[in-house]
Amino acid sequence: VVQLVESGGGSVQAGGSLTLSCVASGDLGDSRCMGWFRQAPSKRREGVAAISTSKGRPIYADSVKGRFTISQDNANNTVYLQIDNLKPDDTATYYCAAYYSMGPCRLNLYPFWGQGTQVTVSS
Repeated sequence: VVQLVESGGGSVQAGGSLTLSCVASGDLGDSRCMGWFRQAPSKRREGVAAISTSKGRPIYADSVKGRFTISQDNANNTVYLQIDNLKPDDTATYYCAAYYSMGPCRLNLYPFWGQGTQVTVSS
């Protein structure tokens, strides 16, 4: 089991930037896919980015390409999500998730989840 703890959310004005962090602990396995998801009120949860702890190779949802950057610090078991040029539509609870994998990452079917961190963007 992988435990995940997110941090870094907050209230930001449109146009600003924010970096979310996710620290993984527990049985980390040899390789994982680490993903970021978001869910706005009354909307479906959306996968926005993922990265392989062994291969890197970040992937992004089309809706966030160019503004979101996923990165990692494997020495500290931490994954980051930098969000630039924030928009009110980015307002959501952001979740970190993981699954064991040696292969390319995907943006669905993650068994391990954090509690989420709230991002609120005002216009």
